[in-house]
Amino acid sequence: MDFELSEEQQLIRDSMRDFAKRYIAPDVKERDANKTFPYDLVQRLAEQGFMGMVHPVEYGGGGIDHISFCLAIEEIARWDASLALTVASHTSLGSGHIELAGTDEQKEKYLTPLAKGDKLAAWCLTEPGSGSDASGMKTTAEKKDDQWIINGSKIFITQGSVGDTYVVLAKTDPNKGTKGISTFIVESSREGVQSGSKMEKLGMNSSDTTEVYFEDVEVPEENLLGAEGKGFIDTMKVLDGGRIGIGALSVGIARGALEESMKYSGERKQFGSPIGDFQAIEAKLADMATEIDAARFLVHRAAWLKDQGKPFKQAASKAKLFASELAVRAADKAVQIHGGYGYIKEYHVERFLRDAKLMTIGEGTSEIQRMIIARELKKEFWG
Repeated sequence: MDFELSEEQQLIRDSMRDFAKRYIAPDVKERDANKTFPYDLVQRLAEQGFMGMVHPVEYGGGGIDHISFCLAIEEIARWDASLALTVASHTSLGSGHIELAGTDEQKEKYLTPLAKGDKLAAWCLTEPGSGSDASGMKTTAEKKDDQWIINGSKIFITQGSVGDTYVVLAKTDPNKGTKGISTFIVESSREGVQSGSKMEKLGMNSSDTTEVYFEDVEVPEENLLGAEGKGFIDTMKVLDGGRIGIGALSVGIARGALEESMKYSGERKQFGSPIGDFQAIEAKLADMATEIDAARFLVHRAAWLKDQGKPFKQAASKAKLFASELAVRAADKAVQIHGGYGYIKEYHVERFLRDAKLMTIGEGTSEIQRMIIARELKKEFWG
């Protein structure tokens, strides 16, 4: 087992770390306060090839491995979790679903501009009445001649109002439960597609999140993504991969919390000594550092398994579960270490705490991850 990063992986990590310090960190507080989507940074990332890192070169991507992708996401999230979420959701969910299930023609037409960063993807799964229970979705797609007619609404859609290409889950046979769910590629410019106003959130303020409505939206039959009725199965595969990215994003938040705490505890003095010399603070810093290493190893193991073409469902859920809950713990410790200053927006750590909470909810709650892990364990031990 080799724990050393390859030269290429180190280069990607270092390049993104430099990019983040130069372009992401300086205005992150303003983006959070103003809740503005960073079009300029997304464009810069696209120019550097970071909006389609893991996609095949023949479709405009970078063709890199998933450990490198995790390294890049961690570096972005160290400063701006909202931007990291934009990159991760665009790559792993929206365009990732097209890479997984698309035909060569669909990949050429839709994946290529997404991988190049010329367009943004939005993945439309969750509905007002169905979250973890996808079988409860109400959105429908009805075949009429050579068109599919889509009706329904989606909620909590990342890139909902700025996305160009939607990947939409809908019921094509409402009587078959999850086996009656199919997936469609829908351009946001199509008649009948409308995004709602931006949702007011606890954190992730510069990530675009809206509802999306579909009213008699006509899409050609060739926009069916994957086999009819197989949308749910493909979605579970997409989520398994997406959880690796969320794990990396969570590690980035936790690392930011630790690094800001190390800086502050070395500068802040009480009773004539830096507070970092106090045993209670040392314990918090030590716990944070140890758990961050553990989380990163879990994330990289899941990414390695995916790269090797080996089963990674359980590993991805373990990584996502541990890293996401760590992000909340680490951010909470960071606020405590900063004391009153940790509660004001002059410092980064209050934003880390607000942003971290989503990691335990999005792409499958912690409760769902524990259920998946337990089911996989029972398969392994009970057969």
